[in-house]
Amino acid sequence: MENHGKIILKVDKVLQERQISRTKLMYLAYLQRKQVNKLADGSATRIDLDVLARLCHALDCDISDLLEYIPAEE
Repeated sequence: MENHGKIILKVDKVLQERQISRTKLMYLAYLQRKQVNKLADGSATRIDLDVLARLCHALDCDISDLLEYIPAEE
């Protein structure tokens, strides 16, 4: 299988910068605790586009604040 790089979730970093707890994000973005924990821990493997939109709205940020693409090393 070819290495295409990876996507890094930076939700926890944004939460820390904005001093927002995971619990508060849960209510602001209408997410379950388990979802918030996976997003903040970077262990989520799939993210719905609606969830990304809710995160951007709740955190008043851009998608690039939440996700980072790391290219594959050649």
